[in-house]
Amino acid sequence: MSDEAGVPDEGDVVTYERRGRVAIVTLNRPDYRNAQNSVMTYALDAAFERAVEDPEVGVIVLAGNGKHFSAGHDIGTPGRDHHVRYPNKATLWWDHVDKVGGDQRFARELEVYLGMCRRWREIPKPTIAMVQGACIAGGLMLAWVCDLIVASDDAFFSDPVVRMGIPGVEYFAHPWVMGPRAAKEFLFTGDRFGAAQAKEWGMVNRVVPRAELEDETLALAEKIATMPQFGLALTKKAVNQAEDQMGMRTGMDSVFGLHHFAHAHNAEVGADSLGGMNAKTMKATASTAPAEQNGTT
Repeated sequence: MSDEAGVPDEGDVVTYERRGRVAIVTLNRPDYRNAQNSVMTYALDAAFERAVEDPEVGVIVLAGNGKHFSAGHDIGTPGRDHHVRYPNKATLWWDHVDKVGGDQRFARELEVYLGMCRRWREIPKPTIAMVQGACIAGGLMLAWVCDLIVASDDAFFSDPVVRMGIPGVEYFAHPWVMGPRAAKEFLFTGDRFGAAQAKEWGMVNRVVPRAELEDETLALAEKIATMPQFGLALTKKAVNQAEDQMGMRTGMDSVFGLHHFAHAHNAEVGADSLGGMNAKTMKATASTAPAEQNGTT
């Protein structure tokens, strides 16, 4: 099945479940390693909104169905829908579909990438990313907007988009979530780093055996959910405001401009805005990362 735009109907690309005081929002494209198309983005937003508006929900857990949390933005599946119009939720910018060039790319990425991530970072309830397997590029963005990250011991992380000539993903939180020097190594090499390394850098809170990931994450969520909800909301806002006063928001704005300058450069001198890279070539080049840093086999 497909819709009018020719995008395959994959069913529920995001699922929602409530267990007591904890809402579990799950990315559900396991056949594509939970690659994020726009259908998933807006379904994810709707699930978060549902959890925020439910007074019985104290904490939100973001999970990924299957072997991997998320392999990033969809740049190659049959369900890729970058050409489809969706009603803007994160911004009041114009729609991208009838635009061309930088106007098209800027409008779309401001909405579905940077805008949505900022919207989700400000959810007034604590959020926990439960990460296993791959957490790559756009997958990092989803994990980073969460307040806490619990990773399985087989999780691995990378932002390989420098291979496209682009200075990192659109939600450029790297220097704040892992520190400037680690961020430079992470980006300069494009290598995959395992969960133990991510914890050493301060990017994740806990690393647990894969078999214990769900139980450990839900136990943490349930503990947090016993705290006063308004107190949690104000505490989250306080820490986020402190990060922004350290330059996170303005720094991210400036890098978003560099990101789009890189798109324009690629389009001017090469085949396309992604420097000729796609899902297949990105996977092939990522597989050359040193074995000790891959975090999986």
